[in-house]
Amino acid sequence: MSGLGSKLEGKDLVTVGIYSVVYFVSMMVVAFLGFIPIFIPLLAVLVPVLGGIPFMLFISKTNKFWMVTLLSLINGILMFITGMGYFSIVTGLIFGFISDLVFKSAEYKDKKKCILGYGVFSMWLFGNFMPFYIGREAQFSMLVKGYGQEYALALEKFMPVWGAPILLLASFVFGILGGVIGTRACKKHFKRAGIA
Repeated sequence: MSGLGSKLEGKDLVTVGIYSVVYFVSMMVVAFLGFIPIFIPLLAVLVPVLGGIPFMLFISKTNKFWMVTLLSLINGILMFITGMGYFSIVTGLIFGFISDLVFKSAEYKDKKKCILGYGVFSMWLFGNFMPFYIGREAQFSMLVKGYGQEYALALEKFMPVWGAPILLLASFVFGILGGVIGTRACKKHFKRAGIA
């Protein structure tokens, strides 16, 4: 039986490493759409949906606490390295840990809780949007320098201050949808892992 104190072994860390890369690559494929301003807020929809398959495949191979937290934290660090700021590290740690608690509550074996856990996990993405709400002026000044005035003004219109809670909620809701899609796509792996 796994617990909070279950020791992660080398193979667990390898699994986390592999799926961190797979999830990050699938996320970056979607992120390239960000060159069109409207797609920046839509990342809260597209990334959780498309990331559902690799994540649920990861969950079918996970049975120890900290594995989801590590995956989320690694993705936050990768976002920081690619210039998205440090907020994703913080949200990665917070929502990765909370989702690990959700998975642990069912010993990583309940399909509904796995879907719920992925919804919570997906909320880490909000860290990528936080610079638009904390230090907003500096963020848009930086965008003007990098992408031009027209891009920055369009994005400012698509990222209103009141939209912050909507993006956080969208990450969760579309994470649930991505979890449903992922569990259906990974049905064989779920059966093999004994997830009901």
